[in-house]
Amino acid sequence: MYESLKRFEQKYGHLKKLGFRINGLIMIDPKRKSHAIDVSRPLIFDSRLIPKKFEGLPVKNKIYGELPVEFAVDREKREYVWAPERFEKYVDRCSAEIKKLLNNPAMNRNDMLSALCFGNFEEHKVKYLQLIQQGKFAAYREN
Repeated sequence: MYESLKRFEQKYGHLKKLGFRINGLIMIDPKRKSHAIDVSRPLIFDSRLIPKKFEGLPVKNKIYGELPVEFAVDREKREYVWAPERFEKYVDRCSAEIKKLLNNPAMNRNDMLSALCFGNFEEHKVKYLQLIQQGKFAAYREN
């Protein structure tokens, strides 16, 4: 397992210059004794560069740092910080800055949404709708 982490660091360590952090291994299920590779990244980062799994270990991807106003939530109202509409509003407002920081002026809106939103924006929207149907979060509402 630690050898896998070492190989992960060798393969993805070059992303550190973009703000990517490899935090180490974490236990995700004590009963099954299953672990994951814990990583974190800034909001403006092309998360499509990070695998979902590496050598059979899940990769848990977290966002660190200050979040823009679009992501301000009221936790008591069970608002979901990563609601797809929040990403859409942010990309619509800051697309020039996002393209510049990702060093990719040719990105379109869908590319930016997927880059910021855990790799696949459409999949994220589907998962979000499932969470709403399960009652885990309230549907997004404009403030």
